[in-house]
Amino acid sequence: MGKVRINVVKRTARKLLQMYPDLFTRDFEHNKKVVSQLIEVNSKKLRNQIAGYITHLKKVEERRQKVELREEYL
Repeated sequence: MGKVRINVVKRTARKLLQMYPDLFTRDFEHNKKVVSQLIEVNSKKLRNQIAGYITHLKKVEERRQKVELREEYL
């Protein structure tokens, strides 16, 4: 089964990705620092959850692009 994330994490992560798509990468540590710089997070746990979800979304996006390229090639 998958991980359950609260709506605050998902909403904040999607909004940050929409506003600053080029600042985030597949690296969790990098994303953690960027999240800390962009928004004021009350707890370390919440910051890490947001950064982790952003990392997950970037990995999914990259996989989707690879599949699309593969389909175009065929």
